[in-house]
Amino acid sequence: MARKFKSMDGNNAAAWVSYAFTEVAGIYPITPSSPMADYVDQWAAKGQKNIFGTPVKVVEMESEAGAAGTVHGSLGTGALTTTYTASQGLLLMIPNMYKIAGEQLPGVFHVSARTVASHALNIFGDHSDVMACRQTGFAMLAETNVQEVMDLGAVAHLAAIKGRTPFLNFFDGFRTSHEIQKVAIWDYDDLKDMVDMDAVQAFRDHALNPEHPSARGSHENGDIFFQHREACNSTYDALPAVVEDYMNQVNAKLGTNYHLFDYYGAPDADRVVVCMGSFCDVLEEVIDYLNAQGEKVGLVKVRLYRPWSVEHFIAALPKTVKSIAVMDRTKEPGSIGEPLYQDVVTSLFEGGVEGIKVIGGRYGLGSPPSSASSGASAATAPWAPTRTPSRSSATTPTSTCRPTSSTTPRRPAALPLATCALATAPSARRTT
Repeated sequence: MARKFKSMDGNNAAAWVSYAFTEVAGIYPITPSSPMADYVDQWAAKGQKNIFGTPVKVVEMESEAGAAGTVHGSLGTGALTTTYTASQGLLLMIPNMYKIAGEQLPGVFHVSARTVASHALNIFGDHSDVMACRQTGFAMLAETNVQEVMDLGAVAHLAAIKGRTPFLNFFDGFRTSHEIQKVAIWDYDDLKDMVDMDAVQAFRDHALNPEHPSARGSHENGDIFFQHREACNSTYDALPAVVEDYMNQVNAKLGTNYHLFDYYGAPDADRVVVCMGSFCDVLEEVIDYLNAQGEKVGLVKVRLYRPWSVEHFIAALPKTVKSIAVMDRTKEPGSIGEPLYQDVVTSLFEGGVEGIKVIGGRYGLGSPPSSASSGASAATAPWAPTRTPSRSSATTPTSTCRPTSSTTPRRPAALPLATCALATAPSARRTT
């Protein structure tokens, strides 16, 4: 079906696509995610129907912890349930996230990723909130821009239902959540066509019901807890294929080309950046510029972050790559490297790939501005160390390019900063 175009921001796009699959929304507002729940509440008040033919039941609680409890309870009764949050709000949901994932309930959390307050409060975007949820068991899907939020938000819901795994669907706070773009929107009939209704019925049949009772919330000692905890492994092993299948269905309907990891750049690139989120759009412009100057550089965009697929990541890399710069938008004090960096290093080791230098770097903590002048000076200087060498490595520690301007530029002004990531570093943290 032909798609209509509308101007909207990332929050609006996430709300539009999630409304189609949502029967209950447990909400509590927090910047910059609040507009998502607000849109859903407005549409429900007007009687707008989801793909199941009913308006969404919106329940506003007194905190994000309460909203997460509502999501958990609602999913337990067989209602497809969604919430929207960010930053400390997401962290308040973590206890319930463990339970939702452990019970294999198909909820979806849409997150406009925002800085978690540390030495100071910061309400702008980075990935410190979503990275705190890696161990919960939620699958994690990332988008780069508003159109991708519209397109791939559907994948999160569809895969959650069929894969029996909750999803944390995230995009950068403010940079994507509040950026207005002209996007092609989903027709709800197209979304309904892709839903596995047998999986929906199986979910409802497993719900709490006095007519067919089932046990929940049991207590287990060490003699059996370990075995039951490991029993979910097959579900996570199968999930990348489920996500890939729905990406292929979306590609067939829209003419797009989404994959778990998407490569952009020279087919024979010797330097590659691995990144996820809105910075990928900037990097594409940098790659076009540098390759036009005779360089051989590229970008691997991470879409499905959890569960991480070693096979698909290695397949996305050019065979000619000699060095990789991994760009993390979070900080883990005391670690040997940030999360995405460690995933890349482990993937190369597990995949038996040798001879590639891997450089870990942090960027965009709290969404610092980057101007052309500050980015240019950063691009011509060595990466500045930000922490002492790790216990397991005596080579150059994790580093970052530090812009100094206080201005807020348009996107092209960030190109020189991105160029820094693609420049040949004087040394690397780890050689695999």
